[in-house]
Amino acid sequence: MGKINVSAELPAAPEKVWAAFADPGRFEQWLTIHTKWKGDVPTEFRKGAQVSEVVTMLGMANTITWTVEEYDAPSRLAISGTGMAGVKVRFTLSVEPSGTDGSTATIDAEFSGAMIVGALGKAVEKDAGKNLTESLEKLKALVDA
Repeated sequence: MGKINVSAELPAAPEKVWAAFADPGRFEQWLTIHTKWKGDVPTEFRKGAQVSEVVTMLGMANTITWTVEEYDAPSRLAISGTGMAGVKVRFTLSVEPSGTDGSTATIDAEFSGAMIVGALGKAVEKDAGKNLTESLEKLKALVDA
């Protein structure tokens, strides 16, 4: 199983960060692994909702059918899903106040399945860490604009 945790300090209030971070319609603006939604773009997440997304990692596209496990606006969103070859994924996005008017945005990601072992598992972990760090940098630029 691969686990990744990335965080970034953002110069915006938690509510402003959350508005971009947890809006499915804005994933394409900041989430580097997001390729497209399958079907209609959800207008918002809500607990129990399901949605399919095409994500690209290591140059390979995979369709993940997500289920929203937790939705606690404006601080926490947890989604989990299964993609091709039985790859299981869980993402938790969280926002906390930081300093007087900033925020800390965090993405926790877990990947598991028969293919996520050995060298391939390490490659997925490395690629996810790089992509999610870049994603938070893009989110920072988005909310700072």
